[in-house]
Amino acid sequence: MAASAINWTALSVFVFFFVLVTVMGFWASRWMAGGGPKGANLNEWGLGGRNFGTWITWFLVGGDFYTAYTVIAVPALVYAVGAYGFFALPYTILVYPIVFLIMPKLWHAAHKAGHVTAADVVYGRYQSRPLEFAVALTGVVATMPYIALQLIGMEVVIKALGLAGEIPLLAAFVILALYTYTAGLRAPALIAFVKDLMIYIVVLVAVIVVPAKLGGYGVVFDTARDVFAKKGGATGLTLQPAQFLPFATLAIGSALAAFMYPHTLTGVFAAKNANTIRKNAVFLPAYTVLLGLIALLGFMAYAAGVKVQTNNDVVPALFNGLFPSWFAGFAFAAIAIGALVPAAVMSIGASNLFTRNFWKPYVNPDISHEGEAKVAKIVSLVVKFGALVFILFLPTQFALDLQLLGGVWILQTFPALVFGVFVSWFGARALLCGWAVGIVCGSWLAFVDGIKPVHTFTLGGDKVSLYTGLIALAANIVVAVAANVVLGKGSHPALREA
Repeated sequence: MAASAINWTALSVFVFFFVLVTVMGFWASRWMAGGGPKGANLNEWGLGGRNFGTWITWFLVGGDFYTAYTVIAVPALVYAVGAYGFFALPYTILVYPIVFLIMPKLWHAAHKAGHVTAADVVYGRYQSRPLEFAVALTGVVATMPYIALQLIGMEVVIKALGLAGEIPLLAAFVILALYTYTAGLRAPALIAFVKDLMIYIVVLVAVIVVPAKLGGYGVVFDTARDVFAKKGGATGLTLQPAQFLPFATLAIGSALAAFMYPHTLTGVFAAKNANTIRKNAVFLPAYTVLLGLIALLGFMAYAAGVKVQTNNDVVPALFNGLFPSWFAGFAFAAIAIGALVPAAVMSIGASNLFTRNFWKPYVNPDISHEGEAKVAKIVSLVVKFGALVFILFLPTQFALDLQLLGGVWILQTFPALVFGVFVSWFGARALLCGWAVGIVCGSWLAFVDGIKPVHTFTLGGDKVSLYTGLIALAANIVVAVAANVVLGKGSHPALREA
C-alpha cells in the first residue's frame, strides 16, 4: 500500500497506546515486588508468584480467553453465516459453571504440590511419564497456531492503518518477546487492565454510535436479513433446524475444551487461592455480554455497506468507514493490545509445559529452580518465533485450520486432567489409550471433512451433524472405560480439596 494511504492520525493514536503498554510490559517486572527477583524461578516468572487476587485474575483470564482474534473472527463469522456464528455465546455461558466446579480443585492440587502445568497435575496424580508427556505435547501443539492467530489479528489492524509489509508486525513481535522474557506473566496481567478497558470502550461506543448512524437496530437487522436471504444456503438471522445440533455440540465441546488450554490454566494456577477462581467464575460472564455485542458488528457491516476482500477485514473496515480517524486508531490499538495479552500468556503456558514436562524429566532432571526459569524464558521466545513463521511463510488458512484441530486435540486431555479430581477409578494406561484414540479419531474426522469442526453422520437416511471434538471425546471416554476394565483400576486416591 502506498505511503499516501497511511492514516497518520489513526497511526499516531495507535502508536501512542502501543508504546504505553510496552512501557507497562517492561515495568511489570517490578510490579507487586517482594519475595525476591521476579524471574528467579518458574513459579515467579511463569505464574507471577501465584499471588494474583480476584481483580487481577479477572482481567488476566478474561484477557487471555477473549483474544484479539475473537474481536476479529466472531463478527467475521456472523458476517459470513449469520446466527450460526453466535455459538460462541452459549459456549461462554456454559464454560463458567465448569470453571466453578472443576478449576478450584485443580488449583488446590497444583498449589499443594507446587505444580505449574496441567501435565504436572497429571503426573502427580497418576505417576505416569507417558501420560504426562501426552498431555504436555497436546498442550504445546494446540497452542502454537493459537498464538499465530493472535498475530494474524494484529496483522489485520496494521493493514487497516495503511501499513504494508512485514516490518510493523516484526517490530510488534520483538516488543512482545522482550517484555515477556523480562517480566513473565506479570506483563500480560498488568497490560490486561488497559486492554480490557479499551475493548469495553470501543465496543460500547460502537453498539451505540453505529446503529444511530445507520438508522437504528431495525435497519441493521432488516439489511442483514435481506442479504442472507439473497445468499441462501445455511445463512440467516435465525438458526435452521439442521443447525440446532451442531450449534449445541459446538457450544458444549468448546466449553469443555476452553480451560484445558495451557494459557487459560496458567491464569487459573496464578490465582492467590481457590476462592479467587470461584469469584471469577461468577464475574467473568460479564465478558459474555461483551462478546454478544462484538458479534453484532457482523450484522452492522451489512447495514454500513462494508465490502471486504476477506471476512477478517470486516471490523477494521467498519471502524475506518464510520468513525473519525482518532477513534479508529484507538480501536485498532485495543485490538492489537488484545493480541499481545493472550499471545504472551500462551507462550508462557507452552514454555512452562516444555520446561517442566519435557526438559526436566528427559534432559536435565537435576535442573535448579533458576535453571527452569532460564529454559522457560528461552523457549517462550522460540514459541513466539514459531508462531511468527506460521503467518509469514504459510497461508493464513493453514494456521486457522490447525487452530480448529487444536480445539479437537486439547479436548482429549479432559479425561486425564479432570477425571482424577473426582474419582479414583481410572488408571494411567487406560487414560492414555483413550487419549490416543481420541486424537486419532478427531484428527481423521477433521481431515476427512477438510479441517471443518463439524462431522456429519447418515443414520437411517437422516443426517446428523456433531462437533468433531465431542465425537472424539466420546470415543476417548469409551475406550478409557473399556481399557480400564481390562487393564485394572487406578490405585491412586482422587484429589481432594482442602
